[in-house]
Amino acid sequence: MPEHIQENKMGVMPVNRLLITMSLPMMIAMLIQALYNVVDSVFVAQISENALTAVGMAFPFQNLMISVAVGTSVGVNALLSRSLGEKNFDVVNRTAVNGVFLSVVSYLAFLAAGALFARPFFAIQTDIAEIVNYGADYLFLCSVLSFGIFLEVMFERLLQSTGRTFCTMITQGVGAVINIILDPVLIFGLGPFEPLGVKGAAIATVTGQMVAAVLAIFFNQKVNHDIKLTFRGFRPDGPIIKTIYAVGVPSIIMASISSVMTFGMNIILMGFTSTATAVFNVYFKLQSFVFMPVFGLNNGMVPIIAYNYGARKPDRLIKTIKLGCCYAIGIMLAGLAVIQLFTAPILLLFNASETMLAIGVPALRIISVSFLFAGFSVIASATFQALGRGVLSMIMSLVRQLVVLLPAAYLLSLTGNLSLIWLSFPIAEIAALVMCILFLRQVYRRIIAPLGQPG
Repeated sequence: MPEHIQENKMGVMPVNRLLITMSLPMMIAMLIQALYNVVDSVFVAQISENALTAVGMAFPFQNLMISVAVGTSVGVNALLSRSLGEKNFDVVNRTAVNGVFLSVVSYLAFLAAGALFARPFFAIQTDIAEIVNYGADYLFLCSVLSFGIFLEVMFERLLQSTGRTFCTMITQGVGAVINIILDPVLIFGLGPFEPLGVKGAAIATVTGQMVAAVLAIFFNQKVNHDIKLTFRGFRPDGPIIKTIYAVGVPSIIMASISSVMTFGMNIILMGFTSTATAVFNVYFKLQSFVFMPVFGLNNGMVPIIAYNYGARKPDRLIKTIKLGCCYAIGIMLAGLAVIQLFTAPILLLFNASETMLAIGVPALRIISVSFLFAGFSVIASATFQALGRGVLSMIMSLVRQLVVLLPAAYLLSLTGNLSLIWLSFPIAEIAALVMCILFLRQVYRRIIAPLGQPG
């Protein structure tokens, strides 16, 4: 295969330039994604606080859906990049084809789940009929028409695996812009369109995902020459799928844990007031502005680390991790400063009432302290995934969100002081930081250090 003779840039380009080249397009794309998440909620908030609460309460189900899509693609990404580093192009192509197959199977599972359980999902969380009706309408459409997000994520990861991250910036950016444009048009009925309320927000979301998926497929066919996608005579490959899920399942579980945490937090906060739940869900939208760029950095790091692990280049691998930590911590500190200084103006973007401001200002200031510790944890998690040790990321996330955060929130709720509940977030991040340091030392000794030894 003549086109594969020259080594991929992930093995030869200066590390800092490589990390910036691969991460920056994804960081920009994810910032746009974060923007449309926030804009979506800003528009929905103009309908009513209950509409905002309903869309926010859909997050655990939607996050579960995205967790499966992203987790599966993380497994594909790690195996594909490592196989590229090893110059095993047959495994590269079989990994890509099986990854696309798994994304279609995942969509069919959520199609059924959304059609059957959208309304019961909300009825479990609240007995406020308006919230249940808004939420069921929104979630039904987002899940039944979710094939766009599954295909988008998988084909974008194929591009990322081979270092073509500029293409993913275009796909995510175009999808997000379409969503932002359609939100006010469909929610409020601008021009010839009827006002659809929260249904309009859902349709805008899935339309953006579908367009992004089409673009991602197009780019893979036209510019991703490292992968040959053909489904002629395709049969699922058991060993490949097993290897994908060895990394993917821990990643899915790790990402899904936040669905359980959010679901539990919604129930705890609804015991105080639905406004507290609205504040919590607004926080989740806002924190994406800080975390999404770091996740973009994370996505840029994974194929670099996996490639150089496969190519046995520990110096490049270690330098990638160190630079990633520096950039992630810097982003988190900037996010902390913005939220601490402009808390009330930010909340007013969501049509916040006096009650919402009274609850939201201390909430956001307390929760954002956790940013001080979270950056390092995200980079450590990316490292574990890229080296095929996704179970360590899963354990870390499990302890942080279910073993520490939720129990701490529940115990603090027993005081009857709503403001104390928010302390559970920085408490959980400190616990995660300690675990990250211990796990990273173990991974260095057992996996990274031996790469530099002969034989």
